[in-house]
Amino acid sequence: MSLSSLLRRSNLEALSLSQQTAQHLQKHASTGTSTIPIPLLSYPESTDIWLTYERLFLSCLRTGDDRAAFNCLEKLISRFGATNERVMGLRGLYQEAVAKDDATLERVLQEYEEVLAEDAVNTPVAKRRIALLQSLSRTTEAIDALTELLESSPTDIEAWTELAELYLSHNLFPQAVFCLEEVLLVAPNAWNIHAHLGEVLYISAMNGNENSEGKILAEATRRFCRSVELCDDYLRGYYGLKLTSDRLLSILPDDIKSTAQVTTVDNGELPMLSTAVVRRLSEQATLKLAEIIRTNNNSCDLAEITAAKDLLDRSTQRRQR
Repeated sequence: MSLSSLLRRSNLEALSLSQQTAQHLQKHASTGTSTIPIPLLSYPESTDIWLTYERLFLSCLRTGDDRAAFNCLEKLISRFGATNERVMGLRGLYQEAVAKDDATLERVLQEYEEVLAEDAVNTPVAKRRIALLQSLSRTTEAIDALTELLESSPTDIEAWTELAELYLSHNLFPQAVFCLEEVLLVAPNAWNIHAHLGEVLYISAMNGNENSEGKILAEATRRFCRSVELCDDYLRGYYGLKLTSDRLLSILPDDIKSTAQVTTVDNGELPMLSTAVVRRLSEQATLKLAEIIRTNNNSCDLAEITAAKDLLDRSTQRRQR
């Protein structure tokens, strides 16, 4: 499923959840507020209740129902305490959401820094600080903060992905590639990350040294191949494969053959793709894109389908010239 369709579905789910908040609060009015310290004498507690409160809180913030969000937050504070790390992160998110201007956001940022000065490993607050730095357009500080966070949490996929996007926004392609490769060390079968890495490599090739363009495009092609190997019918992966393979065909000599050299420790480079292999990959991507477009049952975003059609049309026009 595409990012835009996920966001659209997510927005509808958020609205639906936020509309259930009043009913949920009324149903569990006594949860976590009993003055009797023995839980056996009150309603049985379930972790699902508190996860629901958190989901409702986030949904209410997204839909602009600040009062209901505050009521959910109060329930969580009452149950877990104001010094609970997760609760502190949610409280900070609420303060950011209701802030009226940058001056208020700066005060929230100062609170985050005070908390981290006392507890540097408070991950929820550290992540809220990074998000706030980004919203205040202080990208360099956000990058520094993410780098510091990853020193203590080197397997944090979310942090690595966010850092990659920040580097990409500054056209720092090698750094973005490194971050996405770190994500794949933790989640090697994440087909969307393989495809995204292919995209970053493709953009890098289009904006880099012409002498290394072929080598970078070959690596991008391999990444897109891996993404569709892991997830068949992945439109984004086949789109990238078609794009990179066609570009490779435009710069490779017609008679190039793949070197049979085994990768050595000295250079660590894979052999260059042969023209014949790249041509077959382009043909396969063309067939698969056409099939996905033909059989699409609204599982793909309309914008992605349109982009795929345009790509195939441009490819057809080039062959006819």
